[in-house]
Amino acid sequence: MYESYWGLRAKPFENNSNEDFYYPSETHQAAMLKLRYAIENRRDGAVLTGAPGFGKSLLIRMMYRMLPETITPRVHLVFPQMPTNELLTYLAHQLKPEQQTSQPLSTEAAVRQIESALLENSEAGRHAVVTVDEAQLITDVTALDMLRLLLNFESSHGNGLTLLFVGQPAFLPTLDRHPGLEERLAVKCLLRPLDLDETVSYVNYRLNEAGADNPIFDESALNAIFGITRGNARKINRLCDLALLIGFAEEQKTIDEKAIEAVSEELVAIHPE
Repeated sequence: MYESYWGLRAKPFENNSNEDFYYPSETHQAAMLKLRYAIENRRDGAVLTGAPGFGKSLLIRMMYRMLPETITPRVHLVFPQMPTNELLTYLAHQLKPEQQTSQPLSTEAAVRQIESALLENSEAGRHAVVTVDEAQLITDVTALDMLRLLLNFESSHGNGLTLLFVGQPAFLPTLDRHPGLEERLAVKCLLRPLDLDETVSYVNYRLNEAGADNPIFDESALNAIFGITRGNARKINRLCDLALLIGFAEEQKTIDEKAIEAVSEELVAIHPE
């Protein structure tokens, strides 16, 4: 809607996992390096945590692009609260889709299929990754124990699977209560919010990637964006997107601190009457 007005090719602040808009902050790059180390060296597992809106999903998508082709299959579990039997069936079907059935497998059949898939995959020189998203939602002890037991499947090439847990920091106490799993995680990564300089760089980076040739947010606006969002990428995206929309509607030439504060007050903040 507002792209042509601001001279943009695309909307720069969409809250999605478009790798083209990945911003390589210090905290994200450090996490990327650790996760790649764990996966490419075929370690048992790793964990990535961070508050909502810190860019965990985008980081994982970007990391997948950088992994060698031998790291396959890559299973993404987005609903980890499945009953244990359904969870195992899902993993069995994802790891060996040619044997997928319309009915849930028994626990024994699912485990056998997973073991067979990992063995064949490993013997072919490949390594599987299972990413467990929203890991903080897992409350079933049996499910965590079952995931841990999957790490016991080995071939002559070593273990055939890396488990990558991605979730909010609330998952860390859960891990502490499961030392058998926790001790098998090679790395733990905690994303932090962007600082002021990174927030400024993040906003300008996204604008440049979207085709901006001239500054749109002035210095006061950028400072206000950090003050309101405290470096949370999702909140930055929402605030900046709305500011561009209002700026277009009001035919502003640039966006200043006053405009950012007005957008935050009128469109982001909600006050009960």
